[in-house]
Amino acid sequence: MSEYDGPWLVVGLGNPGDGYARNRHNIGFMVVDLLAQRMGAKFKAHKSRAQVAEGRLSGKRAILAKPMSFMNLSGGPVTALRDFYKVPASAIVAVHDELDLDYSALRLKLGGGDNGHNGLKSITKSLGPDYHRVRCGIGRPPGRMEVADFVLKDFSSTERKDLDWFVDRSADAVEALLADGLERAQQNYNS
Repeated sequence: MSEYDGPWLVVGLGNPGDGYARNRHNIGFMVVDLLAQRMGAKFKAHKSRAQVAEGRLSGKRAILAKPMSFMNLSGGPVTALRDFYKVPASAIVAVHDELDLDYSALRLKLGGGDNGHNGLKSITKSLGPDYHRVRCGIGRPPGRMEVADFVLKDFSSTERKDLDWFVDRSADAVEALLADGLERAQQNYNS
């Protein structure tokens, strides 16, 4: 994959609006916001129903995107961006929250199932499963709390103590994936 010299499409998954900004479900947005800062780029509205920032990450051309369609409908904007920028699925990275990983654990992978994640389900329905994922662990809901309630809550005060570090490490993992390829990035960041 490192031979690919076109742009990479890095999609942070989340929900638009201030009310969702610090929710667990929006960690993908947090990571691409940090990547945009690193690139010195600003997000702008795009006809794909996404906010887009363009620049270079780790020497590679990168398009950062935040779908504005709400999580469950992410596939439409991602497909529109893929077609507009002519990016193969293998150069698309979805950054998302992952219930089945402990808080702050990371896993990078190519392809696979959606594991019940509605944003991934929507993207996979549109693109097929063969895109990269940076899975940011948020842990499971406590007690009998519903999953939907848990992911739409802000990070706890305990989690917030490490949130900046976690977002920073997740952004580093995205950059490593672009620069070094999946296998090296997995060796360095999978926890």
